[in-house]
Amino acid sequence: MDGSTNAILFGPSSKILWIKLDWIGLDEEEPRKVPLLKNLAVSEAKTRLLPPDKPPQTAPTNLLSSLTPRPNSTQPDQRRMVEGSNDLKSKTSIDPEKGVTISDKADFESAIEHTGYGLFHYILLAVCGLVSTAEEMDVISMSFILPSAECDLDLTTQNKGWLNSIIFIGMMVGAYAWGSVADALGRKKVLIVISFMNALCIVASSFSQSYEMFMLFRFLNGAALGGSGPVIWSYFAEFQPKSKRGSMLSFMAAFWTLGNLFVAGLAWLIIPADIGINTPFFVYNSWRIFLLICAVPSFVVAGLLFFLPESPKFLLSRGRTDEAMEIFRKIYKLNTGKDKNLYPVKQLILEDDDLKALKAIEANETVNENKYMSMIADIIENSKQLFVSPILKFTIISITINFTFHIGYYGLMMWFPELFNRFDEYDRHHPGETAGVCQVTDFVVNLEKYSDKCSDTIESAVFMESLVSLAAAIPANIIAVLGMDRLGRKFFLVFSTVTSGICSATMYLVINKTQNFVVSAVFSGVISCGNAALDCLITEIFPTNLRATGIAISMVAARLGGIIGNIVIATLLDMYCPAPTFIVAALLIGGGLLCLFLPNTTKTPLS
Repeated sequence: MDGSTNAILFGPSSKILWIKLDWIGLDEEEPRKVPLLKNLAVSEAKTRLLPPDKPPQTAPTNLLSSLTPRPNSTQPDQRRMVEGSNDLKSKTSIDPEKGVTISDKADFESAIEHTGYGLFHYILLAVCGLVSTAEEMDVISMSFILPSAECDLDLTTQNKGWLNSIIFIGMMVGAYAWGSVADALGRKKVLIVISFMNALCIVASSFSQSYEMFMLFRFLNGAALGGSGPVIWSYFAEFQPKSKRGSMLSFMAAFWTLGNLFVAGLAWLIIPADIGINTPFFVYNSWRIFLLICAVPSFVVAGLLFFLPESPKFLLSRGRTDEAMEIFRKIYKLNTGKDKNLYPVKQLILEDDDLKALKAIEANETVNENKYMSMIADIIENSKQLFVSPILKFTIISITINFTFHIGYYGLMMWFPELFNRFDEYDRHHPGETAGVCQVTDFVVNLEKYSDKCSDTIESAVFMESLVSLAAAIPANIIAVLGMDRLGRKFFLVFSTVTSGICSATMYLVINKTQNFVVSAVFSGVISCGNAALDCLITEIFPTNLRATGIAISMVAARLGGIIGNIVIATLLDMYCPAPTFIVAALLIGGGLLCLFLPNTTKTPLS
């Protein structure tokens, strides 16, 4: 007999719920054969079947209308509830009270809210922030090394441009590779490997005695750093409740500024000092010691990451729900000081995106029993999904914004110490005279061309100016932290790119080192604010199972922008000076306005 039947569920509070069930071949004396009824998980409920023509008279009409599915219909939006188990098939059920708040059941966003916000999140911020600090120190350190390494490595302006760029070439290669692996194997493992590899490559580069070996290790250093950005942002964001995510991501972006300040301060203390070893066969002078010290934060964070958990959002997307539940309980204990068994959530509801990701994983594992082949299949599948509608639009805009933004960010930021040094050189030969960027550049280039003696002397004022201009990002980061969840990501990104574009164009008009210093400081502040907004926006627009890969591909575009920015500026600055400032201005403004075509992610759940 085909048709439908009704069931009454008696809960602990004796409240009656009526659900009309689809069934096929039902024998009323054997209710256990009804598949939907068998899987229905209602705590301490008793089930009694009624004939289809006798619905219970006590069930409220308005409740019935919201709970009763039409016969032979499907409900694609139903979610799985998992009670802390990896065995999805035996521990899953259809939620009969969809839309009704139940204290012991929660999706990811509710589960992370129930852990509270406290000590764990601040420890997480400190460790993840230190990862960002180490990354920025490694990238920006080259801008302080170049003037000192000029004689050691026999560098021309073009060589300096390539040394600035080689780390971005490595980062471009590493970003995609590490980001894809992180979406397949997990965030934490990848971050630990990256941090160790990064530290070892920095140490090796400090011992390099030739330009070619130094380039090689800087490339490998970049390949490790390339994974740090996309993976650490995914990892940190996936622990944040939606109400605090914007401000906390902005807070973490402020650690980039801390990295800039720390590396500038170290350079000021170490590079001008007459320390190290200098023999005909081996040189290990002050700038090499400075580079060695820059490796210390990477070693530290590699050790600290061992004590942090894997991302629960990632674990849910892989079906590892018992591990995710245990992490939520431990976070709850650390934040509240209460026993972890008092954590109110007992069942995790898997969202549609998680279920889709699980189906894709199961399909790949069915085809590829070998775990390495399965991982490669996941990487390829994730990459394909980024270029299929509706994600395609987000991917293209993200790539374009990151490319244009980082041409300006790294194209100018990496050259500020060099520009300060050139103004200082000009001022020593022409005290009290005014000159623009292009005039100063022409003088320094000609001076180097006709001088037989290489000078690696850098005045302390150069480091002081760099330090102060970078410190201008501190108030900008504070404003971003306080306003990111109020004014939104798009507001900060548009304001930053337009203002920094104007600053870039204005650099052509400066006529002395003081004006150059002021414009550089304003540019540093507003571009840092925009960097925080861009990091938030790009982290939030991609779904969990594609997040690290999506950010990684965006970072590839960012590193390509850094490469082109450094090489083009190095070439045009000496050959056709006005061009770099106006090119950077146009790209910054045009790229920033593209963010208006992205969805608003402020205070929205992570997809």
